Amino acid sequence: MTHAPFLARRKRLLKTLADGVAIVPTAPEVIRNRDAHHPYRFDSYFWYLTGFPEPEAVVVLVGGKKPKSILFCREKHEEREIWDGYRYGPKAAKAAFGFDAAYPIEQFDKKLPEFLADRDTLWHAIGHDAAWDARIAKALNEVRAQARAGKRAPRAIHDLRAELDAMRLVKDSTEAAIQQRSADIASAGHARAMRACRPGMAEYELEAELSYEFRKRGADGHAYTPIVASGANACVLHYVENNKLLNDHTLVLIDAGCEVEGYAADITRTFPVNGRFNAAQKDVYQIVLAAQAAAIAATAPGRHFMEAHDAAVRVLTQGLVDLKLLKGSVDTLIDKGDYRRFYMHRTGHWLGLDVHDAGEYKVGDQWTTLQPGMTVTVEPGLYIRPADDIPPALAGIGIRIEDDVRVTETGCNVYTTAPKTVAEIEEVMRHD
Repeated sequence: MTHAPFLARRKRLLKTLADGVAIVPTAPEVIRNRDAHHPYRFDSYFWYLTGFPEPEAVVVLVGGKKPKSILFCREKHEEREIWDGYRYGPKAAKAAFGFDAAYPIEQFDKKLPEFLADRDTLWHAIGHDAAWDARIAKALNEVRAQARAGKRAPRAIHDLRAELDAMRLVKDSTEAAIQQRSADIASAGHARAMRACRPGMAEYELEAELSYEFRKRGADGHAYTPIVASGANACVLHYVENNKLLNDHTLVLIDAGCEVEGYAADITRTFPVNGRFNAAQKDVYQIVLAAQAAAIAATAPGRHFMEAHDAAVRVLTQGLVDLKLLKGSVDTLIDKGDYRRFYMHRTGHWLGLDVHDAGEYKVGDQWTTLQPGMTVTVEPGLYIRPADDIPPALAGIGIRIEDDVRVTETGCNVYTTAPKTVAEIEEVMRHD
């Protein structure tokens, strides 16, 4: 991994800071139980600027006529490396990650007032972490205490996340390449789950197939807790128990994605447990697939974020009328929101270092206009929960189809390639 993309992002942010100072800590290690930790995952903002993978680290960006980026990290420690693995230490980290200076993390609190003194602005993720707010407030007060010596503290404090969110919203070519790799691995995982699926299996067995394929192909693991929801479980949007048996003649919905170098893939596929859609399942599936096609067609530069959702809702609502689940004109049903009984979520979200990635969905009162380099999910669905007024053939059908899409100069590019049409799914699931 080269540090060049991270260095370029730091330089870009330093121009925004002017004469200010920005402080970005990474995430802490988290205890799972007693003295065992959860697998470590860095803070997304910190990683975006540094690519540095270790805990107990902070980057300080100092703007002005001589801008510089400074890393604070753990020192080398041979005994701990025997137990926990390699540590860069400040000297090696400075060279490997392109910093202007690097210091032991133990020196951070002592040096912070030096960086803050006589600067116009402090940039910090205000309110994100109370302990960090207090730590920085202490440093500011130390600077203020030197007023008689001619030192002054920053006059303004800005939330750094607004600037970083805008940067992260448009992915560079390095990010695009990683996202494509993540999507390729996740797509292979979904195809593997389809091939493995049989009636009588448990949902967690399909989850295991995904996990195996993700790790086998080099992903860091799941990007989020996977959903493997069979039958009516698919009508629970965030179902994660994954412990029921797969019944013949039902569908299974899998919402799962892997993470590669911090970047998430996010895919949903719905397919028949026995490998063949019945007539009712196929009817609902084709409606959702058509809604997704309409939403993808509306994902292009110059279109606003909600146009894909609006396009999907129109197709889904017409489909609900065709299925006789709703009555009335499509326009009236949309205006009244009647479709929300069967489709209650938005059609997509930003995707990147976070599954629900950073970035504003609205600017003022207007939905964000799509630009080349933005990455979104497109994920319409229909969820027909059993009820007295629902035909038995449709009761318990839950279908969502989700792909990861990059906005391009001329339209969009779909990263994810897991089997999606009825013919593709049935072909990959053939048990001949």
